[in-house]
Amino acid sequence: MIPSIVVIAVFVYGLIGWTVNTSLTDRTTALPADGYVGLENFTNLFQDDRFIHSLKNLGILTVVFIVGTMVLGFLWALLLERGFKGEGIFRSIYLFPMAVSFIASGVVWRWLLNSAQGDEAGGLNKLFDSLHLGFLQNPWWNDPDWGMAAMAIPAIWQLSGYVMALFLAGFRGIPGELREAARVDGASEFQMYRHVIFPQLSPVALSALIIVGHMSMKMFDLIMAVSGAQYLTEVPAVYLWTTLLGSNYAKACAIAVILLVVVAIVVVPYLISNARAEKRR
Repeated sequence: MIPSIVVIAVFVYGLIGWTVNTSLTDRTTALPADGYVGLENFTNLFQDDRFIHSLKNLGILTVVFIVGTMVLGFLWALLLERGFKGEGIFRSIYLFPMAVSFIASGVVWRWLLNSAQGDEAGGLNKLFDSLHLGFLQNPWWNDPDWGMAAMAIPAIWQLSGYVMALFLAGFRGIPGELREAARVDGASEFQMYRHVIFPQLSPVALSALIIVGHMSMKMFDLIMAVSGAQYLTEVPAVYLWTTLLGSNYAKACAIAVILLVVVAIVVVPYLISNARAEKRR
């Protein structure tokens, strides 16, 4: 295991250390830094309207993405869990989007979420017009108020199948004896699911929540494929990229550190909880 440990130490933790170190310097060009400025880059970021805007966009994207994937994934798993003919086909259909890269799906969704309306409409707006549902046409991600909610639609389409697989595995892992015992005690199907089945899915739900949550916080490729780097749909990861292209290394590294801290706040407590649960076993 030593070679793997060395590689991880250098290319993961070593680069994290380099990023943190650079974020504390005044390196605003491709030239080496002149010295350290402490937390100045971080305080400047939280006074930067553009960065605050990107955080708000990230918040909207994360909430809509998590709610959409969790609800759809759970409902699909619930339907498949009941068992019916052709279940394998539907399971494959739901899981297929997960096999497509965010870049590839983003290119398709860029066309589907075309903001043009009326005679020049394309994508979903064209479909609504053909079905005489013109009132459903909208600018999608070009809307300044809820555009980031529309940006979450491709991500929901792509990851709902993954959440479904997690919940389905949770359903199938519940012993049949628990169901039979509930029925013998006179519980209805609704009562059995509410008081016996659903509580058993809490660990699965938490795992799914953590996974999709941290994925949304690092969302970059899908946004770049759908809208490109623009202020309207900018999130911290995209802002980091544009800052890096401008050779402002210290500021870019500060954004990266903030993203790392945000993800760690979500993931680390979950890992600690899992470790403690394993010890108790």
